[in-house]
Amino acid sequence: MHTFTYVRADSVDAAIAAAGRPGTKLLAGGTNLLDLMKGYVEQPVRIVDINRLPLSEITELPDGGVRIGALARNSDMANHPLIRQRYPLLSQALLSGASPQLRNMATAGGNLLQRTRCHYFTDVSYAECNKRNPGSGCAARAGFTRQLAILGASEQCIATHPSDMAVALVALDARVHVRSTSGERRIPMADFLRLPGDTPQQDNNLAPGEMILAIELPRSPFADYAYYLKVRDRASYAFALVSVAAALDLDDTMVRDARVVLGGVAHKPWRATDAERRLVGQRIDRAAIDSAAVLSISGAVPVRDNAFKVRLAERAVARALQTAGGIA
Repeated sequence: MHTFTYVRADSVDAAIAAAGRPGTKLLAGGTNLLDLMKGYVEQPVRIVDINRLPLSEITELPDGGVRIGALARNSDMANHPLIRQRYPLLSQALLSGASPQLRNMATAGGNLLQRTRCHYFTDVSYAECNKRNPGSGCAARAGFTRQLAILGASEQCIATHPSDMAVALVALDARVHVRSTSGERRIPMADFLRLPGDTPQQDNNLAPGEMILAIELPRSPFADYAYYLKVRDRASYAFALVSVAAALDLDDTMVRDARVVLGGVAHKPWRATDAERRLVGQRIDRAAIDSAAVLSISGAVPVRDNAFKVRLAERAVARALQTAGGIA
């Protein structure tokens, strides 16, 4: 780990002012940043500790939604009565992530900003990584690709985003409240993270100097029929090979609205809009579910070792929808 200057922010404005300075990283739970610093992937010259800022509350919004402060711990979110009652999909996703010890440290904002666990990104002995060294190439394309993307990838990068929480947030139409010295805005969660394209070094659409203040969840029709399924190599402390956030708004057995979002398959949570359209207006039965499952992986392009993920994703979508709809 390189030497750096440590500063503790005493206000949100001070943290935002510091965030705009080159070479600065904000420190919350540190569950990803510190690992990357120890591995020389991240080499900030200044660390600004924001842990004492008043950004950890989870509160009800006037419209029946919920606001989650950026410093709310994952374990607190997962077990908060408002989240468990109104957004069980989010609670399930959070509880499937990492381990209890890490969930006690990791924060809402940090979860969104975590970086890929692609081995070729986290191991600096591989010089070819367009995410670490733009323009250097993608060592993963000639390497072991089992964990990597089958949707939305580019020639420059086939990494996947590791967050479980982000997958559920896309399904729940969340917005990310951010602020900089120039003002504040709310970014739809579906647009917050990016596909790699020609600029894989840009993981998200935060502008330089912007800081996450909160995540806002609108009132949701998906509290009764929702399920988060995570398929992984072991029962805990493992990233998803494939995950699915499935949510249904049902009138008896008729689907009024649906969300199908996949994790572990792309550089950002992958919303399967064709699958959703196939379900809306239909009875929730196995035929509709199987058809939606096929549509959910339309356009998949596996790379050598991860071809199995196409069929795995299809069956995971079917199982998640069956469980959400109560017909599993």
